[in-house]
Amino acid sequence: MEKRKILITGKGSYVGTSLIEWLHQWPDQYEVEELSVRGNTWREYDFSKYDVVLHVAGIAHVSSDPKMEEHYYKVNRDLAIEVAKKAKQENVKQFIFMSSMIIYGADSKIGEKKVITKDTLPDPSDFYGRSKLEADLEIGKMNNEFYKTVCVRTPMVYGPKCKGNFPRLKQLAGKTPVFPNIMNQRSMIFIDNLCEFLRKIIDNSLAGIFFPQNKDYVSTTEIIRIMGSQMERKIVFVKGFNPLLRVLSNRVKMINKIFGNKIYDHASSPSFEYCVVDFEESIKISM
Repeated sequence: MEKRKILITGKGSYVGTSLIEWLHQWPDQYEVEELSVRGNTWREYDFSKYDVVLHVAGIAHVSSDPKMEEHYYKVNRDLAIEVAKKAKQENVKQFIFMSSMIIYGADSKIGEKKVITKDTLPDPSDFYGRSKLEADLEIGKMNNEFYKTVCVRTPMVYGPKCKGNFPRLKQLAGKTPVFPNIMNQRSMIFIDNLCEFLRKIIDNSLAGIFFPQNKDYVSTTEIIRIMGSQMERKIVFVKGFNPLLRVLSNRVKMINKIFGNKIYDHASSPSFEYCVVDFEESIKISM
């Protein structure tokens, strides 16, 4: 069998770099290269020698600064669509776009459920979410029998050396002696599970919208408990803060990002097996 030739557009990304490392397990099956899509030189690059393009370039952090709005659309929407069109014109067989759960809007308030199914309509709450959604939808329209498009609407991705909210939880677990005992539910995906998911998508030349996640929903309290245990720190979990946090939940978005609910219905998960690491082990590996 010939090697699958994969081009990752967006150099040095967490997902892209992790996938390269993951595919090193099968050196006879995959040939992977990265390409920076900053500036204009990438437009002259030959895509025709690749079977798959995985587009990971984008602005990942959320900003509420209105001055950033145009830049978000330029990078997260316009660039993604342009790369997808170039791949199609140059006869790439499959294009994978890293979309985001953010397209379904904000986290729920404490105590309220937010369950997303395949039929849930996206409802982004900021220009970060809108920029990702508009790219997602346009790329989906390009799909045909010769050019398979994949939109991966990932929940929070975490793992060793990741950025974003997960390292902040680690810092918190290393400092706090007391933590609220709120059993919320969140969909998340460990980086190795995501990489195996992408490998299966590539191997089977799949197309469509996908909602990969760990097998189990996650509570923030449980993450802190496992982290604290790994650090050999005693953290006391108390319910005394819960009434106050419920009140603050109506006003402070950050409270909902930590303790709110936001999950993909399990029926929306891909039907094939890709979760190679369970939740507790994944937290330990990520420390």
